[in-house]
Amino acid sequence: MNPSTPRLRIVGAAAAAALLSAVVAVPLRPAASQQPAATDHATPGHRQMPGMMQQHGDPMTPMHGHGSARTGIPVPAMPGQDAFGAIQEIVRILEADPKTDWSKIDLEALRQHLIDMNEVTLKADVAAKPIDGGLEIAVTGAGRTLAGIRRMVTAHARELDRIDGWSARTAPLPDGVLLTVTSGDPKEVRHIRGLGFVGLLVTGAHHQPHHLAMARGELAHRH
Repeated sequence: MNPSTPRLRIVGAAAAAALLSAVVAVPLRPAASQQPAATDHATPGHRQMPGMMQQHGDPMTPMHGHGSARTGIPVPAMPGQDAFGAIQEIVRILEADPKTDWSKIDLEALRQHLIDMNEVTLKADVAAKPIDGGLEIAVTGAGRTLAGIRRMVTAHARELDRIDGWSARTAPLPDGVLLTVTSGDPKEVRHIRGLGFVGLLVTGAHHQPHHLAMARGELAHRH
């Protein structure tokens, strides 16, 4: 027998033992089907993925509990159309008020007023020129735009006239309304001219209360 044979056997046995120890030390990983399912809830030490939101108190949760509160998927918050959103807000206010008299509610009057607002804001023709002490604006249009101008501009001039230091008046035109806004204060004159027609149209805090009163049927169908 070769004298080196026992030594080779010993070396081989040691190598086999080391290999077995390495295999045993590696933890077995469960198959993909046996791994625990991921959850949408954040755990301590883990950061939520961007875009995932806590659903309790989420302002995007729909009114009737559908969507994000049930599925964990955010839903759109924008109503998709401005007039739709304005009326939706009014309805929520009315439904939250136990004193609402539903026999007097007139949401159609509000809808017609919002149509006027759209026509005047986006479709009216506006020609403004500086005058002594302020601004003179010819607001004109045709069809539904003309009707909206005559209702809105005339009514809004009364609100502008209530602002301290301002004077506002209107005069009829064949196809619209002539709005004149002036002030005796040079600083306010610059203010009026800087606002221009659309700035003057949105000036004041009466619009939202006006919409609510209209929806409640308190304005005798005026729009």
